[in-house]
Parts: sequence; structure tokens; C-alpha cells
Amino acid sequence: MDISQITEQLYIAAHPRAESADAIRAMNVRLILNMIFFRPADVYRQPPFRMLTLRTFDSIFLPIPIGKLVRGVNAALPVMENGESVLVYCREGRHRSVAMAASVLVGQGYSADEAMQLITSKRAKADPYAWHIQRRIRKFEEIWRRSH
Repeated sequence: MDISQITEQLYIAAHPRAESADAIRAMNVRLILNMIFFRPADVYRQPPFRMLTLRTFDSIFLPIPIGKLVRGVNAALPVMENGESVLVYCREGRHRSVAMAASVLVGQGYSADEAMQLITSKRAKADPYAWHIQRRIRKFEEIWRRSH
């Protein structure tokens, strides 16, 4: 199970396997943000879980759409305000999930720099400083701050 706890209510993972469902359920995860094209295990699409699939590529040529980051943050914040947890995953838990998790943190009031630093301190393989990921996190912060 390749999952890192970033805050009390936010987790980043590599694509979770079905056998990890009980452990993820025990973390009070109720919303799962899927950032990849692979179909999740059926267990993650059944209560108590809610799955939001925001398919993106990890590519310097196809940046993560800001609209997908906004959708994820808008879904995550009410769950977290309700005292429940959110799990964000991509294939390896290095880029796409990190961009989304950083965006969630920005939505909670962190700066982009604070979010990236916190994530790297909690998940060794996270790479929010990859230029194509960092640019999306900073762009999200700019747009989020303007609209909130």
C-alpha cells in the first residue's frame, strides 16, 4: 500500500489495489480523486467511498486542465469540512495526484509554496517541483485566489 498522509484529512497514493480498501476505509476516506485513465477497483466505487474521476495525463505537452483541479478542490473541501478524509491518486503518486493535493491545500488557505513544501516533507517520491506540475499548482493558486 503506497499511501502517504499529508494532513489529518488528505492522503496521496499510487493507484490503490482492491486489497487496500479496508485500510483506506479505516482512514475515514470518503472521497477518492482519481487522476488517471485506469479503471479503479470496483470496491472504490461503492459506499462509503465516492469516486470522482478527473482523467489527466502526466505530460509536459498536455498540462493538467485547471478546470479539473477546480472540480477536485470543490469536491474535496466540503468532505474535509465534514470531518472526513480525501485520497488523491495517480499512477505513481508523484505528479498528477500531487498537483491535485497541492490544489486542495491551496483551497484550504495554504500558499502554493507551503503546499509543495508540506507534500514533499510527507511523501518522499512526490515531485511538485517538476516544472510542468509546479506551473499548474501556481496557476491554480492564482486563479483560486482571484475567485475566492
